[in-house]
Amino acid sequence: MRRAALSRWHRVVIAARRRLAASDRERGANPVELAVMMPLILVLLFASIQIAAVFLARSTALHAAQSGVNAQRTYQARDGVGVDGATQFLKAAGGWLVGWDKAGPTCVTTTTDVTCTVSGRSLSVVPGVDFAIQQTAHGTVERVTPP
Repeated sequence: MRRAALSRWHRVVIAARRRLAASDRERGANPVELAVMMPLILVLLFASIQIAAVFLARSTALHAAQSGVNAQRTYQARDGVGVDGATQFLKAAGGWLVGWDKAGPTCVTTTTDVTCTVSGRSLSVVPGVDFAIQQTAHGTVERVTPP
C-alpha cells in the first residue's frame, strides 16, 4: 500500500514539474508584447489628443463667428463692431485656434443679413500636423419694418 501511495505522489510531482517547465518557456513574453504594442498605443493616444484639439479649434472659431454676428446684427450697429466682437472673443479664448490674426475675422453686412467668418489652424499636438479651420455664422440684422 505504501508503495502505491508513493508512486501516486511521484506522478503528482512529475506532473507539477512538467507544468512549471512548460510555463517557463514563455518567460519574458510580456515585455516583448508590450514593446511591440507600445508604439501603437502612443500613436492612438496622440491621435486622439490631436482630434480633440481640432474639435476645440472648430468650436472656438464658430463661437467667435457667432459673437461677431451677435455684435453686428444689433439695431444700427456701426461697421466693424462684428469684427471687434469676434477678435475680442478669440483673444480671450486661448490658443486652440492659431493663425486667426493673419487674415482676421471678416463680417459682411447687407440690409437684411450678417455673415461672419473666422479662419485659422488647429493647435498642433503632433509636430507638423495641423488642420485648416474655417467657421461661418449667419444672422438677420435687426431693423424696423413696417406693420
